[in-house]
Amino acid sequence: MIVGPKYKIGKRLGAGVFEKCQTQKFAISEARTGKKNKGRRGGRSDYAKQFLEKQKVRYTYGIMEKQFKNYIIKANDTKNIKPADYLYQMLEQRLDNVVYRLGLAKTRRGARQMVSHGHILLNGIKVTVPSANVKVADVIKIREGSKVSPLFTNLEERFKEYTMPAWVSFDVNKGEGIVKQNPTYERMSLHFDLSPVLEFYSR
Repeated sequence: MIVGPKYKIGKRLGAGVFEKCQTQKFAISEARTGKKNKGRRGGRSDYAKQFLEKQKVRYTYGIMEKQFKNYIIKANDTKNIKPADYLYQMLEQRLDNVVYRLGLAKTRRGARQMVSHGHILLNGIKVTVPSANVKVADVIKIREGSKVSPLFTNLEERFKEYTMPAWVSFDVNKGEGIVKQNPTYERMSLHFDLSPVLEFYSR
């Protein structure tokens, strides 16, 4: 997915869409911009709000429109779980996102490259498709030949400063992680809302 200027997009969609925008420098810049633009914009229509949420999700996970629409179709077809919950699970359990959540990469984009370049094994098999689905009990491991790469140096030190989501775990000594459970969609802890996204595609 080709992305334009991240600061500009981050100001439009919110800091949460890019790790680069989650800094004090960006927050100060955003605060200044907010003061300048205060009162200039009127209320957004429902369509505009839904479109904005859709863009937030797409840019957060780095997904093209066609692929994202396929996720929406699958979410709406599910029977045993709410569409928003299932959509969140599919997005979070993409291989590139799991690698990111495990703390092996600082950004989702970095995780995508890590997978594409063959550094990651899924259940012992090298997988180079970032969108590959990862299920509960699946094992994600650093390829043996890649452990000497600068990408994975000082992992122990890096993990001291990283808080891992409860649904995954990683063994630094083995260089492997596991998906312990499905991630839970908790609207209040996220910078986007999936309900308006599903409404957008139901038009």
